[in-house]
Amino acid sequence: MDFKIIVDSCCDLTKDLRERFNISTAPLSIDVGDKHFIDDENLDREGLLDSMRNSSDAPKTASPGPGPFLDLYRKYDNIFVVTLSKELSATYQNAMLAKKMILEEAEDKLIKVFNSFSATVGETMIAYKLGELIEAGFNRDEIIEKTEKYIEEMQTLFVLDSLDNLIKAGRMGKLKGKIASFFNIKPVLGATPEGTITLVDKARGSKRAIRKLIEKIGERGENLEEKVLGIAHCNALEKAEYIKGKAAEKYSFREIIIVETAGISTVYANEGGIVLAF
Repeated sequence: MDFKIIVDSCCDLTKDLRERFNISTAPLSIDVGDKHFIDDENLDREGLLDSMRNSSDAPKTASPGPGPFLDLYRKYDNIFVVTLSKELSATYQNAMLAKKMILEEAEDKLIKVFNSFSATVGETMIAYKLGELIEAGFNRDEIIEKTEKYIEEMQTLFVLDSLDNLIKAGRMGKLKGKIASFFNIKPVLGATPEGTITLVDKARGSKRAIRKLIEKIGERGENLEEKVLGIAHCNALEKAEYIKGKAAEKYSFREIIIVETAGISTVYANEGGIVLAF
């Protein structure tokens, strides 16, 4: 049986991963002031970052409506979909609405929509898991069961180098944010089981925050020898390579991959941001 993987554009992918697992994307969109960006392969990421730096307003993101999912669903019969946490975006709900609509047209299709309870490279790791299970020849029920278990156990951690978007969006008070920025306080954040964002730790300075991030892998991870570590970065390849090297020294991941943030992940992470999932 042939399976198709569909993701939203918060799933950060390399060209090799996209081609290896034949992954298609439903793009979100981003508005910064009067600038409009579609988060697809033509996105000007540097232009997006520049617009965010020069705008006093928080970026506004919009999920794809049911339409892009419907267009993709019509092309395939056995489909696995990975979306942003439904606590962070309406993408999951729109993917589900499109599923309901398409099954009225063709009720024999298989469409399984997975809520990632995460974002960025968390979605990437779920798509990676799906791809490996498909390659290994598992049937659809086994793929769904193993992927749901993987999502339940997956850990997502990240360090933000810039608090600008958190402050602009009102998720961190201006005074608190200014104090944190003045004292160079870097939050270490993570995903909750419900798919929301929580403060895990904090450190003064980026280097200390990255060291804490690496430590948290050992505190939160189990059976790492069976897992792949995904590292997403926003214009921070040197930092990502450092984490990859240290993680390879300290832990026994069977593979470590690095991806660049696409548009939506760039909004979340901002310049210098790092996201881990495993």
